[in-house]
Amino acid sequence: MTCRYLTYEDRKSLEALYADSVSLTDIASELGVHLATVYRELTRGGTGELDKNGRSGYSAALGQNRVSENFKRRGRRAANK
Repeated sequence: MTCRYLTYEDRKSLEALYADSVSLTDIASELGVHLATVYRELTRGGTGELDKNGRSGYSAALGQNRVSENFKRRGRRAANK
């Protein structure tokens, strides 16, 4: 496994697999990422509601939006004046 960012397509796959009650270990293997990456992504894209399986909900679009916002904030901080 290598260090890489999840794409929106990866997030949609994660959303579909998670909704189908696939184990998180199997999702990580399917996406080719570490299990910790899956856990962080589920936190990032959490909807705050329960899904049909009684687990925390996940939205690929919400996760992608949060990543995009975080990328925009990266870089040098402006001096407070």
